[in-house]
Amino acid sequence: MRTGVNLEMAATDEMVRCAVAWRPMQVTLVPERREELTTEGGLALTDARVRGVVAAAVQALRDAGVRVSLFVDPEEASLECAAVIGVPAIELHTGEYAHARTAEARSAELARLRRAAAHARALGLAVHAGHGLTYENVGPVAAIPEIEELNIGHSIVSRAIFAGMEAAVRLMRQRILEARNAGAVG
Repeated sequence: MRTGVNLEMAATDEMVRCAVAWRPMQVTLVPERREELTTEGGLALTDARVRGVVAAAVQALRDAGVRVSLFVDPEEASLECAAVIGVPAIELHTGEYAHARTAEARSAELARLRRAAAHARALGLAVHAGHGLTYENVGPVAAIPEIEELNIGHSIVSRAIFAGMEAAVRLMRQRILEARNAGAVG
């Protein structure tokens, strides 16, 4: 299993300078507002100003040899903007799925994620996903064949407090593999 640092950060000049100096394995650019406890949505890539700032950050990071991913909502227009910017990967925001209150809403959000993952792959993008994923809801997202990476932090760290990090990671990995195997069969 390959591990490395995926630095999630805003596309500010200061953060880009730090990332260029540190050269992590990957940088995932996310929207960031001071009042948020956690990122609540994807980058607004359809906004020309935001797209310009993000494109400049992507270029600086790629010039430094850093792989770049963009955290985006599962919307066709955002995916197409990401492809034009020239990133190799996107991370689909799974928050709407994770926080859906009804089975019907969850199903609709899962369908949206499936469509977005297929579209992103068709555009040549590697597809990652994350935000709000837990041991209980990760299975259907993990079963989407185009998704090659899941970014899950809070749920694993919370369980690790009681079970230890190794056991928490092992259980999440088991849930993901079970879902992928069931998806491959079903």
